[in-house]
Amino acid sequence: MSFSSLFQFLKTLQQNNSKEWMDAHRTDYYKVRDFYIEWLDQLNRQLAAIDDAYFDTPGKKAINRINNNLMFHPNRPIYKDHFGAGLDQRSKQGDFYIELGVNGSYMGGGYWHPSSKILKSIRDAIDYDGERFKEILTKKSFIAQFGGLIEDDVLKTAPKGYSQDHRHIDLLRRKSFAVVHKVSQKEVESPNFTEKVIEVYQELLPFRRYLNQAITV
Repeated sequence: MSFSSLFQFLKTLQQNNSKEWMDAHRTDYYKVRDFYIEWLDQLNRQLAAIDDAYFDTPGKKAINRINNNLMFHPNRPIYKDHFGAGLDQRSKQGDFYIELGVNGSYMGGGYWHPSSKILKSIRDAIDYDGERFKEILTKKSFIAQFGGLIEDDVLKTAPKGYSQDHRHIDLLRRKSFAVVHKVSQKEVESPNFTEKVIEVYQELLPFRRYLNQAITV
């Protein structure tokens, strides 16, 4: 089993996206899923060895369901076009996320459209020491890996409790604080993919730690 097999399974699934097909090929699905979980377990151990604050997240806990949530999105296909997983996962948000899919693969972290409570905590942290956050965002190696924060809708005015001329108004107007590093299928299938994932994890760590600390204060 390999990442090539994982991508091939996902491609075939998208061409036959039905419960009937999945039921007939469930053995193949479990082989691919078990391979991904085993890889996540190995990565989990490696990350724990380099990060003293790492939260142990076995592969079975890290991996996401392949079924789409049709209750809230009834027009989506039954099954996703990717395998997703969150490591260093104290909660479903703020983890180190890895997604491998036929329409794109990436690693990333942060908070995408967080709750109003979490968003307020992040803004409070930026108000207190946003300079430290900007140092993380503008570090050359960080920009090289992620480019910058994911573009998203921003407030047209200052959020409640902050002035329009706040020194960090560009950040305070944001509704999401997340970054991604995209990888090609060829990169995922290469022998050094795990090393690449660890490299991205380490570069992302100060960003994630700042945000995760912000929501606990």
